[in-house]
Amino acid sequence: MRIGPPRVGRLVPILLVVISLAVAASVVVGSQFVAPTAFFAHGTDSQAILQARLPRTVLGLLVGAALGVAGACMQGLTRNPLADPGLLGVSAGASLAMVFAVSVLGISSLIGYLWFAFAGAAVAGIVVYGVASLGRAGATPTKLVIAGAVVSAGVTSWTSAVLLGNRQTFDVFRSWQVGTIGGRSWQAVLIGLPFLAVGAALAFGGARTLDTLALGDDLATALGRRLVRDRILIGLAVVLLSGAATAIAGPIAFVGLVVPHAARALTGSAHRRVLPLSAGFGAVLVLVADVVGRVILPPTEVQVGIMTAVVGVPVFAWFLRRGRMAGL
Repeated sequence: MRIGPPRVGRLVPILLVVISLAVAASVVVGSQFVAPTAFFAHGTDSQAILQARLPRTVLGLLVGAALGVAGACMQGLTRNPLADPGLLGVSAGASLAMVFAVSVLGISSLIGYLWFAFAGAAVAGIVVYGVASLGRAGATPTKLVIAGAVVSAGVTSWTSAVLLGNRQTFDVFRSWQVGTIGGRSWQAVLIGLPFLAVGAALAFGGARTLDTLALGDDLATALGRRLVRDRILIGLAVVLLSGAATAIAGPIAFVGLVVPHAARALTGSAHRRVLPLSAGFGAVLVLVADVVGRVILPPTEVQVGIMTAVVGVPVFAWFLRRGRMAGL
């Protein structure tokens, strides 16, 4: 049973409390529990641990929120409840560009290949839209889905071909591909922040556009929408948000797929409510998955890209069983 819009206001303070608890857990919980008071213990190992966890926590917030919003935009743009940011070829494009940077240009530092990964994500998104635009009807939702699947398959095969012949590149790629927010510095956060900010502005500014596009092409056109321009802007938001998140943290599955369904189940289908909740739920999911991954198999860590899938699969199955996914 869906909660109607009048009760949406009650979700916001609850969500803020949950986010605060997730942030606190991300800072103090790990292979070693550190009390928050250690921030003021200058020169100690405990203070150094807390300071090292801060960029990881901020990155978890940003990446989770970006993937949640990108997923909601992607599902609204394609009118496909199974769509996620990777459907535009973003993850595949980032992977190929990152492999190219490492294998051909010899770049081995995280900050060095972040730029290539983001550029690859952006180019892949442009190619997918260009392919979908071919033909009389232009880039319809169905053609976007098909073009994304085709481009992703082709790019993935090229990436695999390069990796099979280069062991060093495979080792670097493997650590990135699993999806992690650990070991990142404030520099990685600052690199991704401008792209995430612009993508978020486009996404939230296009909330009403997504509601209109959901009515169908004919009705949207009758209401005065410019379908090509609207799809380009929403697609650009998806590429910026998911491209930057993927470049920084690697491919993190299920956040962009599951989180929008949770938001719609609680607040209805209006994107002015779905997008903010998707951002909050995505941030919580990534932070909680990261914290659980730190403590579930001590002394090693299970990367967040694996843990989000572990959490996402049963949640996704629950939505299917309850019939809460529109169109399924």
